[in-house]
Amino acid sequence: MALKITISSNPNTNGVLAPPPNKLHAHLLPSNQKIFARRLLGSTPLSLKRSKRNWHAPLRVSSSSQASASNSFDVVIIGAGIIGLTIARHLLLSSDLSVALVDAAFPCSGATGAGQGYIWKAHKSPGTDKWELMMRSHQLWESLAKSIQLQGMDPLEVLGWKKTGSLLVSKTADESAMLRRRVEELSQEGLRAEFLSTNDLLSEEPELVLEKEGGAAFFPDDCQLDAHRTVAFIEKGNRRFTVEGRYAEFYHDPAIGLVRPGNSCEVGAVQTSKTTLHSKKAVVIAAGCWTGSLMHDLIKQPDIELDLPIKPRKGHLLVIENFKSFKLNHGIMEAGYVNHQSATLKATASDSGPVYNAQDLSVSMTATMDASGSLVLGSSRQLVGFNTEVDESVINHIWQRVGEFLPALRQESLEDLRQSREIRVGLRPYIPDGKPFIGLVPGFSNVFLAAGHEGEGLSLALGTAEMIADMVLTNPCKVDPAPFALLGRCFH
Repeated sequence: MALKITISSNPNTNGVLAPPPNKLHAHLLPSNQKIFARRLLGSTPLSLKRSKRNWHAPLRVSSSSQASASNSFDVVIIGAGIIGLTIARHLLLSSDLSVALVDAAFPCSGATGAGQGYIWKAHKSPGTDKWELMMRSHQLWESLAKSIQLQGMDPLEVLGWKKTGSLLVSKTADESAMLRRRVEELSQEGLRAEFLSTNDLLSEEPELVLEKEGGAAFFPDDCQLDAHRTVAFIEKGNRRFTVEGRYAEFYHDPAIGLVRPGNSCEVGAVQTSKTTLHSKKAVVIAAGCWTGSLMHDLIKQPDIELDLPIKPRKGHLLVIENFKSFKLNHGIMEAGYVNHQSATLKATASDSGPVYNAQDLSVSMTATMDASGSLVLGSSRQLVGFNTEVDESVINHIWQRVGEFLPALRQESLEDLRQSREIRVGLRPYIPDGKPFIGLVPGFSNVFLAAGHEGEGLSLALGTAEMIADMVLTNPCKVDPAPFALLGRCFH
């Protein structure tokens, strides 16, 4: 009996397959401008700046060098964002398996490199399906930062790791009441938390201006990291296993098919644009918002249809470099971000795929200083398909919204800051029920999925990596994987 699973992702998008050149480079900016946009996980970058930032140069594995080596691995991972990279890391450190990492582009060219870097508990809710995974993942991040420190290195330099603490900020009496409840709830879970009145906030964040009924939930142990530094560290660690023949990277080499011996439920190899990578134990697909269309391209079997409701959710961030006249002591987020779900998919009866309403835009204030001292402001959410064009009206909206909380910024003209600003545009892998897919793909004995983390990829990466590694190694999972299983959510 055929396994019936329906693809609902846009079939006209090629997943991690290379997009058409005219789409790919349509809005590359002049090299003398400091504005740039990035496409998300598994995609080729629209443009990329490597000047002032301590960004890593990706190892480029040529097809000729790989052709001379063995192309047989225990595990092949498709997608080199933070999820794919950390899965590779966990397998390499916790077993003797060999791992190949495949991507149409390279790490930090997509979602991983376009985010704000929050590793927060403040806006998470105890008792939800993601709570245990979040707590475990944050524990692993904190352990990693501590281990780096014990080795005599500075986690700030290595990971961009900072224990800034977080402030969830309210402007109304109703929001303040909600934050007081959140403080009480998270305190009961053992987290350090405190509600600060507007007067209390003056000493913590002098630039933050609220009305009398406002306030903030303060979580002093929340952290943030820099994705580019973190990815560089993880890549360096993974590459140490190259000399043992246990690790190889196949960047700029999109996956184009899965090879099944006969009509077996086991995948024996991943076909890329340049080579065939044989997999002896497992294939892991971690391609962000391209996962649905990628699966559609990879699985061309009449007996299998797959429904992966992962949608690209566009977001803008505004980064202002060397903003010496302004300083934040903590990461800040408005209380409304917790319910930041106003952008919705407009369903239609069209046979050509889903149609998105470009007017479904939501903007919530987020602000922090990154490891380089740049001011990072956001954030927007919009369901507009795979569009990654910079929208100046959204940037203006972000600037105005942030100015409502940080009025000192109003003294600056956004136009005057054009030469020192960076615009990040990314597509979060959005799933309507808010939970990522983590687990075995029904109908296959050795294909695993880790995708759909939306804006929580960095935050949930290490917990996700541990869970997938335990599944591949048939170890007991530290966190109950049932809420993230595909069966019952997109497989019926």
